[in-house]
Amino acid sequence: MDNEDVKKAHELDCQIQNLLLKATEAREFSYSPYSNFKVGAALLCQDDSIYTGCNVENSSFTVGTCAERCAYFKAISEGKRKFKAIAIVAMQKKWFTPPCGACRQLMSEFGQLDVYMTKPRHDDVLVSDLKRLLPYQFEVTDDKTFE
Repeated sequence: MDNEDVKKAHELDCQIQNLLLKATEAREFSYSPYSNFKVGAALLCQDDSIYTGCNVENSSFTVGTCAERCAYFKAISEGKRKFKAIAIVAMQKKWFTPPCGACRQLMSEFGQLDVYMTKPRHDDVLVSDLKRLLPYQFEVTDDKTFE
């Protein structure tokens, strides 16, 4: 990521600033007794509705889920399929926390969107999009033949 990808939060659109706040609120519901690494996500749908999620851990580590997938699953279970943006807020003070590979792949299933990642204080926001975070992603087509 380049320095020009980092924006000041107060310079972003009000809708995106709100999305970052919703992700921060969702982070507080994190169930992360093993890592103590709380993550919150807020997903902006095409119709401007917002679905939030937090990471949920389990003592059987692979059973847990990330905040991004939690938000997506909530939205999808309510019939949403088109998304504009996602905001991700974690606990790291020095680094931005991007979505993991599994989250990136799930997100790509539902099309491109903007990705906003910020640190706990919201000073700086790393702005990207799914195509940059997951180049060469699987193509989703309606074609059911594999030629």
